[in-house]
Amino acid sequence: MYLQEVIVVEGKNDTRRLQMFFDVDTIETDGYRLRPEVLALIREVNERRGVIVFTDPDTPGENLRRRINEAVPGAKNAFLLKKDARTKHKVGVEHASKEVLEEALSRFLTYTEKKEETLSLADFQDLGLCGRADSGARRQKVAAAFPVGEVNAKTMRQRLNILGVKKEDIERIL
Repeated sequence: MYLQEVIVVEGKNDTRRLQMFFDVDTIETDGYRLRPEVLALIREVNERRGVIVFTDPDTPGENLRRRINEAVPGAKNAFLLKKDARTKHKVGVEHASKEVLEEALSRFLTYTEKKEETLSLADFQDLGLCGRADSGARRQKVAAAFPVGEVNAKTMRQRLNILGVKKEDIERIL
């Protein structure tokens, strides 16, 4: 698999893992640190070739993803589920199988400034994706069906709106 876009990852181990299976270029953020010169490089590369933000499915990875998306409008994003990218003690891109990585990189979404709300907060509550004891489990089912990652209710609703997912689409999954 060759990707025109450059993949933004957290570290060297992520790069090694991806290049083991795919013909890709990467930019490493050095974990959560994200120096200003690296962010400037990501912006420049996004204008020329496009970037896919592919961070670990953990809190630092999600925070890093948010920082990059705020600074680089139009960046594409690929997601892994924690269960697909973990060892006994760690979670990350470098621990995912070739098949999981390929699936994640083939299903990405692009963040834009234009926001069309296809799912309101009331819809989200009606679907039981927030405000209930089993909301987390319900969000996991949705995360398995759409490339949004395993995130809290607010972030999931934002990402599903970016994808244009409607209440009926989620009702079919649940």
